[in-house]
Amino acid sequence: MKSRIQISGKAIYHNFEGGFWGIESDSGKKYTPINMPEQLKLDGARVKVTAVVLQDAYTLTMWGDAIRIVGFETLGN
Repeated sequence: MKSRIQISGKAIYHNFEGGFWGIESDSGKKYTPINMPEQLKLDGARVKVTAVVLQDAYTLTMWGDAIRIVGFETLGN
């Protein structure tokens, strides 16, 4: 079983590489969710997610670690 991590930060939409969503943690670490929930797709929204880091996954964006979100909540702006 892969270990889960907690991430608090903000949702960010990037308009390059065809456009993609990411999460930047409060500490500045970058993550690319492979399954960004529609409810979190608000640029700049504060979010808290539970995720699994996908060690062997590669994304075309090459922006941070690839993650699979397994739980989430929005925290407002």
